[in-house]
This record gives sequence, C-alpha cells and structure tokens, in this order.
Amino acid sequence: MKRRIKIKGWIAAVAAAAVLAAGCGVRTDTPVESGATAPEETTIAQTSRAEKPTHPEPSTIEPFPTEPPETETVAEKPAHATRVVLMTDIHYLAGSLRDEGEAFTTMVNHGDGKLVNYVEEIVDAALEEAISQNADVLILSGDLSLNGEEDSHKELAKKLDKVELAGIPVLVIPGNHDINNPKAAGYQGKDIYPANNTDPAEFAEIYGEYGYDEANSRDSNSLSYTYYLDQNTCLLMLDTCQYEPRNQVGGMIKTETYEWIEQQLDEAEKAGMRVLPVAHHNLLDESKVYVDDCTIEHSDRLIDLLEERNIPLFLSGHLHVQHFMQHDDIGIYEVVTSSLATPPCQYGVLDYMSDESFSYRTRQVDMERWAKRHHVTDENLLSFDTYSPPTLNKIFYNQAYDAMKDSKEEEKAGDLFVKLTPSEKQQMSQVYADINAACYAGKAVDVVEEAKERPAYKMWQEYCYPAVLFEYLEYIVEDAVKDYNVLEVD
Repeated sequence: MKRRIKIKGWIAAVAAAAVLAAGCGVRTDTPVESGATAPEETTIAQTSRAEKPTHPEPSTIEPFPTEPPETETVAEKPAHATRVVLMTDIHYLAGSLRDEGEAFTTMVNHGDGKLVNYVEEIVDAALEEAISQNADVLILSGDLSLNGEEDSHKELAKKLDKVELAGIPVLVIPGNHDINNPKAAGYQGKDIYPANNTDPAEFAEIYGEYGYDEANSRDSNSLSYTYYLDQNTCLLMLDTCQYEPRNQVGGMIKTETYEWIEQQLDEAEKAGMRVLPVAHHNLLDESKVYVDDCTIEHSDRLIDLLEERNIPLFLSGHLHVQHFMQHDDIGIYEVVTSSLATPPCQYGVLDYMSDESFSYRTRQVDMERWAKRHHVTDENLLSFDTYSPPTLNKIFYNQAYDAMKDSKEEEKAGDLFVKLTPSEKQQMSQVYADINAACYAGKAVDVVEEAKERPAYKMWQEYCYPAVLFEYLEYIVEDAVKDYNVLEVD
C-alpha cells in the first residue's frame, strides 16, 4: 500500500506560503541557520571570488544539457529582417549594496537560481555580445533590478550607454520587482538593511535614454510606450506591472491603458507598420501552476486586440523559464525568454522578417571567453561552463530541501504527514533539482524520461509533498515535449 500523504487544503496553503515568486520562479525564502543546514549543504555564493566553491556530489543526470562554447561567429542576419536581442529578468544588484557576507551568501544559495554574486560580470559580457550580434535593437523586458533598488537601476543604466554608443537603441520596461518595492535592500555581513527604492517617475527618469524620452507615444496611465524602430516597425512596450501603492507579483493592464493600446494599434495599422508587442508578464498561460502570478489578468482582452490585427508574436519574461506556445494552436505566438541571471545565462535573438515570419533562438553568454578577454582571474568565471550547472543544481536542491518540513513541524502536523527520512529528502531534492534546472534552460525534454525512472521521482509521486513543488514538478514533466530554445515560424 502506498504511503501517500493526504493533501488537505490547509496543507497546500502552508506549502504555498513557503514558496514565494521572484519573477514567477519557484523559491523558498527560509534562511538556513548555523547547525540547521540541509545535509551536504554547500555555500555556493560564498562569494568567494578568489576560490572555487564546493560543489554537490554529481547527480545521475546533468542539471541542464550544455553545448560546447559557441565561437565568436555571429549568425548572418537575413535580408529584410529586423534583429531584436532580448534580455530579461536581469535582477541587477549594485555593487555598493552587497558584500560577500553571510546575509548575501544565504540569499543567493537559498534563492531561485539567480547568480546575483556574478550579475555584474554576466551583464557586462551579455552587453558586449549584444553589440556583436548585428542587432537593430536591444530590449530589456523587466525585472532589471533585484528588488527595485535605486542604486541598482542607476548602475545598470550606466552600463547600457555602451550599447547605444555602438549605434544600437536600448528599450526597457519595468518588471514586478522594479518599482515601489519595499524589499529594496543592501547586504552587509549578517545584516540586511533597507535601501532606497524607485517610484514610477524615477524609473522613467533613470531610463529616459532607453525608451521613455524617445517614445513616439507614452501612455499617461502607465509606463507603456511605443517606439518606431524604423518606418515599418512599431515596438509596443507594455507596462503590465502593479505597483500602487506597492509592487505586486501578478500583472494587469488598466482600462485606460487598453484605450491607449487600441489607439496605437489603429495608428500603426493606418501607417502600414507591423507591431511587435513586448511585456514583462505573460500573455498566455505559459505556467499552468502559477497562472495568477504570471499571466496578465484578463489577458483575453489583449489577445483579442492583437489577434484582430493579425499580430503574430508577443515577447515576455517574468517566468525565468525558457518557453514558448501558441494561442489555441492557430493564434498568436508568445516567446518567454529565460532570466539572464540564471544559468545557463542566456538571451534571445529574434529575426523578424518583413512578411512577419520570424526566427527565434537563444544564445548562452560566453562567460569564459569574456573572462579571458578581460584578463579576469576568478576561476569560477574562467571555468563558468563547469561552475554554473552544479551551482544552479545545488540552489534548486536547497530550494526543495528548505520546503520540506523539519521534524518538529511534521510532529505538529500529526498523522496527516508521513515523516520523510533525511535520505528521502536528499534524494527527492536532487531529482527535483535536476529536472528544474533543465526546465529553466528550456531543455527538460532531454532529461525527464531518465529522471522519471529514478526511485526519488517515484517518491515524489508517492508522497505528493511538498504539495506546491510536487504540482510544479508534475507540470514540468507533462510540458517537456520539445526544446524551447528555437522557434521558426513561416
């Protein structure tokens, strides 16, 4: 007889309370105190930039499939194509707001996979590659900062100037982390201290040169705007965030903004321009588990507006997972680009043709080549392709282990729970980490069949606990039917 845990509504609620959306990725926010760490715990972000971190024991499958580092060659841009480089969910944290102390290290090691300890280097390398991609525009689709810190926005904005100096316009929109975020903070030693956050007006001012001051039209009720890239292309940059009086995870569009959107679509249609809409939140239900936090509220209205005008493509982020889908198998496509700060640290390259066909593919930031070129001595960067996969895997391991109740909490729950042994927790956490890391890279299809045969996966099916993570894991397995890194639509 199976020892299946009884999932009660309140139990699911307890599990959900332990899972916070950062973007829309699954994470726990439970600090691990000295003496209470998970077995085989490692301090990945010791931010020991001078020494390599200790990695976990190798798992039976790769955390996510990796390809040999790409060469410097840039794919030739097709004739009559507009090339868009897409970066999202950067979660930049200013260097002045962090040291390499305990509070910062714990945040990284028990977060949702973002390598905040190397975010500055990742951004520098990614921007250099954007310049080399023969792009017509670089778009950053929200969650530019870790938690809306004013200093983080200002520091990132300065870095974007090098791209515009290379003749490539940069356009940004906010994400749910970026504005009026009470979690704006700095890290010093064991302490987390409040930092200045950013209001809507300050966001538009900081990034004035990256869309807002150059917009053809700005919505008076949000931070949405249009940007005419050329005489044939209108970029519809949509602010889908809720930040009054403080930020919320989920997205929506105000009624007044819908009126503005209709006006912009009408004007573009009259001018014979194709429209490429971009938002932070998702247009379609890209995540079946986190619909409320990830899909734009009442998005059917926006879908109808776009499909009425035969707009073929919508670009977004927020999910942190590389993904795409088509509405009702015949309608508009949506491509979700994964978080730049999360391994495999990739961005999207879109060639959008004059006939509105398109080709999308991801490109992994070549940190090793960047580190060598800049004479960096940090071994983690020089061996980034070796460092980052097990690092992400261990963060996801910690995420699952942190979510499992400790023995005292299980005793309080009574007979509803079967106690998991430390060994079971470790095995279940590892298979969760392996599958989730592959999912973030858009390559879960490459690992799920093998993972499903492992005893640890069968434990997840038997115990169904923690409920939220089990539901998320089952969705990944169900959705793992293709590689989500390449999409060609004629």
